[in-house]
Amino acid sequence: MADLGAGEILIIALVLVVLFGSKKLPDMARSIGRSLRVFKAETTKLHEEDEPRAQPAPAARPASAVSLEEQARQLEEQAARLRAQAAPRQGGEQPA
Repeated sequence: MADLGAGEILIIALVLVVLFGSKKLPDMARSIGRSLRVFKAETTKLHEEDEPRAQPAPAARPASAVSLEEQARQLEEQAARLRAQAAPRQGGEQPA
């Protein structure tokens, strides 16, 4: 491919101004820029859909954000500990 020097680029710019006028060139450049942005966003979205999504590591949640299942599990563990502590105090008697 031939290298374009400053003179060639200037001639091309002058031809564009003569053909399209100085008023329409900024509008054309703006619309081309918008089109390229939309095209880039869509291609990025397609690439993201093709790649398998990595599961993010679960973030540490505050105590108030614990799920119901987790709360139930914690309550069952606490109940088991209390039962284990209460058994020696009762003298090891088994309920009938």
